Amino acid sequence: MKKEEKTNVCRVLDGKKINYEIHSYKPDATMTGEEIAGILGEDPEKVFKTLVTQGKSGSYYVFAIPVKEELDLKKAAKAAGEKAVSMIKQKELLPLTGYVHGGCSPIGMKKQFVTFIHETAPSYEHVFVSAGKVGFQIELAPQDLIAVAGCKVADIV
Repeated sequence: MKKEEKTNVCRVLDGKKINYEIHSYKPDATMTGEEIAGILGEDPEKVFKTLVTQGKSGSYYVFAIPVKEELDLKKAAKAAGEKAVSMIKQKELLPLTGYVHGGCSPIGMKKQFVTFIHETAPSYEHVFVSAGKVGFQIELAPQDLIAVAGCKVADIV
């Protein structure tokens, strides 16, 4: 990735002196997270997607889960201390986070929201999340991701 192509995610990680590796691929609008994991040559359990929800209270929450899993909204609500949470509408994503669908990362959003990561993440040597731009993934130690994004580890799938 050229210097001028650095994303917010890269700038945040560079600023905190966190080691990471950028991986790029030719994006396709129909591509699934599992297909992206395949392109990366990685187990889909190590590649995380970022989902943004809103609780009954009006607060927003971010959840990072393996790409082949589905967010359990009841478990997510319980983890967040909410009666219920629901996915935000796709059109709300960019103004709220600064990221587009397919390029949303738990790192470097416009505002830091309470963030949860699936309980399996700490068991891996490295994990992947969006680098903040469609077609780019960032690989880093899960402990670094948890620290920089302020993640709480929870059973959310």
